[in-house]
Amino acid sequence: MAVRASVSRFPSEAEVQEKGGLPWGISVTPFAAADETGTRPVYGTDGDLLPRCENCWAYFNALCEMEQWAWNCALCGTLNGLSAQMAARYSLPQSCPELSSSFVDLELQDDGSGNEEIRARPVYVAAVDLSASEEFLELVKSALLAALEALGPGSLFGLITFSHKIGLYDVQGPVPVVKHIFIPSDLDGRVPIELEDAMPLLSFLAPVENYKDCIAAALETLRPTTSWERTTAAGQGIDGVLLGGRGFGVAMDALISYLGPEYGNTFALARVFSFLSGPPDYGAGLLDTRRYGEQYASKGEDADRALLPEQTPFYKDLAAVAVQAGVCIDIFAVTNEYTDLASLKFLSIESGGSLFLYSSTDDSTLPQDLYRMLSRPYAFACVLRLRTSPEFRPGRSHGHFFPDPQYENVQHIICCDTYATYAYDFEFENNNGFSRPKYSLKRRLRIRTLQYGVARNINELYDSADTEVILSNLVHKVISASLEQGVKEGRLLLHDWLVILTAQYNDAYKIVEFGKPGTTGPLDVAFSHCPQLQPLPRLIFALLRSPLLRLHEEGVHPDYRIYLQCLFSALEPSSLLRAVYPVLSSYSTPDKQAYPRHSLSRAALITSGSPIFFLDAFTTLIVYYSSTADPALPFPPPQNCLLRAIINKLKQERSITPKLLLIRSGHDNAEPFEQYLIEEQDVDGIGLSNGMGFVSFLEQISRDVLEYMK
Repeated sequence: MAVRASVSRFPSEAEVQEKGGLPWGISVTPFAAADETGTRPVYGTDGDLLPRCENCWAYFNALCEMEQWAWNCALCGTLNGLSAQMAARYSLPQSCPELSSSFVDLELQDDGSGNEEIRARPVYVAAVDLSASEEFLELVKSALLAALEALGPGSLFGLITFSHKIGLYDVQGPVPVVKHIFIPSDLDGRVPIELEDAMPLLSFLAPVENYKDCIAAALETLRPTTSWERTTAAGQGIDGVLLGGRGFGVAMDALISYLGPEYGNTFALARVFSFLSGPPDYGAGLLDTRRYGEQYASKGEDADRALLPEQTPFYKDLAAVAVQAGVCIDIFAVTNEYTDLASLKFLSIESGGSLFLYSSTDDSTLPQDLYRMLSRPYAFACVLRLRTSPEFRPGRSHGHFFPDPQYENVQHIICCDTYATYAYDFEFENNNGFSRPKYSLKRRLRIRTLQYGVARNINELYDSADTEVILSNLVHKVISASLEQGVKEGRLLLHDWLVILTAQYNDAYKIVEFGKPGTTGPLDVAFSHCPQLQPLPRLIFALLRSPLLRLHEEGVHPDYRIYLQCLFSALEPSSLLRAVYPVLSSYSTPDKQAYPRHSLSRAALITSGSPIFFLDAFTTLIVYYSSTADPALPFPPPQNCLLRAIINKLKQERSITPKLLLIRSGHDNAEPFEQYLIEEQDVDGIGLSNGMGFVSFLEQISRDVLEYMK
């Protein structure tokens, strides 16, 4: 469990927090294999016996003061008694993980619900869109064949297709057998018969180790439905518009009902990989994509704000049903047409799944992403609870979870892998501040207890700042603001935050004081007295230039914006930093690095004099040979060179497979590389300015700060 705070020394009281201007909170990666320093947890047993505070229900931990028969809670200070059994246990502290480390993983006993071996069997279902092209289906087949190699013994696999009808595959016979159920076209319709009546679930779910070849044979039979089939089945639809043949909503509803009764019996968690080639346009869950065209042409309405909310609660409601059924749904959308991911995203992120978007089949990393997803460990049916000492409390929480309907500050996470990250804001309870400082299934209690010091003044608060966590906190805030009030409001929030922080900083260091601008000295917008804060203006500028916050008029596709919202809100701070402000390095040869880091500007390319540049933007890796590169330099870089080794290492470490682009100036289109050179672009997206983009941005911030401080 990795936990990183925006400031490692907490503000002493609400007034100091407000004057400091920095966000106060933490990012948590609960299923990370190690903590933020690389230290792994101490393992133990009998987690169900661990004492808990009678007042705040916190767990006993290494920071608690202990007597022979009692212990004081490290959070609330309550004195709690110890049973004779636990007192005897703690008389030998060297054998107790909870006394030797503040980060422990304790196994829990069987909950008594039955045969763990059967319940542990993972279930995977592929739901394939047949209202698609041959190229789409070939890509999906490749991805599923790769997935089969990642699934271990004991896994159960099912194949279902959807278009204007649902296809259920039985692969456990000599040849694959498919049974079809037609989807009704009415918007509140359900399938005419239950899937269980069409095919028993145990016929549908095949053990992978016994039927891998049969599953592969069934995949080879997948063919797209013809336009004649879809048109004949669909007929006329809403307002005379011809309906399509992609009944995704009904298919998911029927599949969840199919799997749900066996939750806790046949499986402990079912993962559904749904492959979409376009928007659902048939039956219940139909999405009207005409709103994209209407808003695109509209001049009088904020298109960014209009296209971010969902147009129907259908998929959000369906996600709640999926959670109750123990079904986690991942959506892989391979399309460049408007699909309304703003409505679809809830089905994935609220059921514990992920949302992936690929603009074409040609350079899609879908097979690699699916294989990597299945190759890493994950936890399921998780409960995340953050407890604090009584002086402060968690405020708003951010991430792909859903809150407990009964208990405050309790989040349920359906499926959590080692990369999944969540964020919390903190707030004081009052104005008094701090008063003191093979497949296996195992139930575990993971506990992390941390102690943070209190900053004595604002200078110390600034010196303890972590800009990566601050950026993460801000990204969550602007995503929420964009969804609630539109992208323009999100941009304004970010701009105003930087103005206020800069003003508070200048006042704290007595550079320029409130009410006296211009009387003491020139304004410092570069945070020259505080190295920890110096990256922030550049990061805010980069975030404003990101497709996450660029305006609709610049051609940002609404589905791509939704995809970035889902991706950014789940990234841990270091990865998010790279996605917002890419790392640009240079090489004199493919085997020798010249400079580890450059600013994202054309001037940096010219002044460095290096022939090769490597840009890491998290989802994209670019190798760029400049126009001055020696023709004798090998292009593309050889497989056995240093640059290739770095690229391969980055690919292995990522939660998603980055796309690799190799560009040679003068021969290839350099626009994909040049679009990342943002520091000479206008922050408002008007276009390239006269090389003063970031400089002009700082000048505008300086003017706004002086106006604010008057």
